[in-house]
Amino acid sequence: MYGTLRGALAGRKIAFDRDASTATVEGRIAGIGKTIRIEAIHVHYDLAVPGEAREATERALAAHPQGCPAHQSVKNAIHITWSASLRAGDQVLSIKEEGHESPSA
Repeated sequence: MYGTLRGALAGRKIAFDRDASTATVEGRIAGIGKTIRIEAIHVHYDLAVPGEAREATERALAAHPQGCPAHQSVKNAIHITWSASLRAGDQVLSIKEEGHESPSA
């Protein structure tokens, strides 16, 4: 998903700080013994973009799961969510995927 988001940002000509931008992934696994399965995945992005790119970045975040082949391949079997800490110029925003809550640690 991070690669798809980076592509969405590049496609919109949004300059972002590649050194300060990261993705952290958490998963929830269920099962006993040798038989386990992934129940949920949550991706949290930490992005830094120019202030004037805020709205376009928010649109890229909202749209990127639909363009991600991995997400589309497993979305019916694994609950996938995302959130982001977006530094757009002087603003810092917390953004969550609509309709989904971040998993608790």
